[in-house]
Amino acid sequence: MIRSEGAAPGADEQAILRLIHRWIVYRDSSNWERLRAIWHDNGTMTAGWQKGTADEFVAASRLRSGDGRIRAMHQLGAVEIEVWGNRAISQNKVIIQVRVELDGVLCDITCMGRHLDRWEKRAGLWGLLARETIYDRDRIDAIVPGQVPVLDSRLLQQYGEGFRHLAYAFVRLGFNIDTRFPAINTAEGDRLVLDWRDWLREK
Repeated sequence: MIRSEGAAPGADEQAILRLIHRWIVYRDSSNWERLRAIWHDNGTMTAGWQKGTADEFVAASRLRSGDGRIRAMHQLGAVEIEVWGNRAISQNKVIIQVRVELDGVLCDITCMGRHLDRWEKRAGLWGLLARETIYDRDRIDAIVPGQVPVLDSRLLQQYGEGFRHLAYAFVRLGFNIDTRFPAINTAEGDRLVLDWRDWLREK
């Protein structure tokens, strides 16, 4: 968390932006202690494969990173930050790249989405209160040209286009993935965006 007491205008946005960048670096370099420190003690995290406390997310990420079946990387895109007193919200574009083996074929799954964050400044420190993920679209590609994974079309079609191939990979690896995830042009996604913006000015 970044201290910004007595800072000039715009410093709050810069402090939050630094934390957003650090989240990507710490997550992909398996720096779990520093990743967890970005959240406040009661912070939460919601993604298509995990929903719960920040502690639960970090523990699950550490476990999945260690078993070698799923190798995930994140690429940060454009960022929007809006500050209102000791509260702030941010939206950042993100590309999630997952390397996984499906039916003997090594594949890359690329998912484009957004992180919707809620921030609070407590005792001069900005910390992440909640991060929620909304998915826009994804695709799957074999690493070796000419190889083609055989996909179960019925399972694949249970999920919307925003998270379809990534959800498919998680399910095939034995994880339980809800079909009602927040995605572009869905009721869940629309509600998520409205709640996220309304929270900023709640009393």
